[in-house]
Amino acid sequence: MTDSSSWRRFAARLGVEHSIIQAPMGGGITTPELVAEVSNAGALGSIGASYLPPEELIRQARAVRALTQRPFAINLFAPVSAETKVDPAPMLERLARYHQQLGLPAPQVTATALPDFFEQVEAVLESGPTLFSFTFGIPPARVLESFKSKGILVAGTATSVQEARQLEAAGVDFIVAQGAEAGGHRGTFAVPFEAGLVGTMALVPQVVDAVRLPVIASGGIMDGRGIVASRVLGASGVQLGTAFMTCREAGTAPAHKAALRSARDDATRITRAFTGRPGRMISNEFIEALAGSEAILPFPAQHYATVALRGAAAKQGETRFMALWAGQAASLTRDMSAAELVRALVAESEGAAASALRESHS
Repeated sequence: MTDSSSWRRFAARLGVEHSIIQAPMGGGITTPELVAEVSNAGALGSIGASYLPPEELIRQARAVRALTQRPFAINLFAPVSAETKVDPAPMLERLARYHQQLGLPAPQVTATALPDFFEQVEAVLESGPTLFSFTFGIPPARVLESFKSKGILVAGTATSVQEARQLEAAGVDFIVAQGAEAGGHRGTFAVPFEAGLVGTMALVPQVVDAVRLPVIASGGIMDGRGIVASRVLGASGVQLGTAFMTCREAGTAPAHKAALRSARDDATRITRAFTGRPGRMISNEFIEALAGSEAILPFPAQHYATVALRGAAAKQGETRFMALWAGQAASLTRDMSAAELVRALVAESEGAAASALRESHS
């Protein structure tokens, strides 16, 4: 197990009591209320800001600041290389039938690019979080240096040892080791995403052995058992996403929360159907219909093409057409406040660690 001093040092660097990070999740899931509640409970809340224009990013950060004086994090997608343009007509034709079922007007691609990354970076710098985290690659050196010059810690996402080594060479402070079990987009950037599907239990100790930086375990961690297991594997901290999606402060749609609680262990799939980039979510009619389809647009054009469908489906509780982001242990989610969840995670991990120690001495 990671020695307790390492676990405490990691929390101390973040300025928090517990080495637990609420994963940044976009699309309105990580509300300011959720982020602040996690931080007020002694863990680290995170804003998923990748889709936010700079002015909205700043507004959300201010909203968090109005609710807590504790540290929090902001996350962005690293700049994504422009992919070859694809004719949107076949995809829009496929979407039209679903739009019709939900009483929506004909679909259209409203945008084909994310907000300007460098303008987002300026907004993050202005907001002054304790931690800036990123995924999908490595931002330019000047961007990382701009955070370091302001005393803002930096964490990058790796799905392989190769990526972890590249992040260390780039000068990040921490590495988030994202196991294949994790919900949300795959953070893979150095290899085809299929090669980055390494399970958390296999990935974390290999990354710990390969780099000299603190490693944050992520993927499939839902309770104290997962936290203690991560410490045994050598992690200095943990990041949980799906576990916080059913908290009362989360912006997760009610039908999505219900789907998480009733999910089976084999319910999730990695799909490009909703955004154009591989991500893990609960399978449904839309995902199955687009499996292997060549009509799927590149990221983020597919994301914007399906925004109206996903929004209407969420409002109507129509899970057949919702992007039901979820990790493989979704059925372990709980109905409680974020603060209650943090307290439960701490108590469970302390209990599990004490039990393991007693067993080792018996």
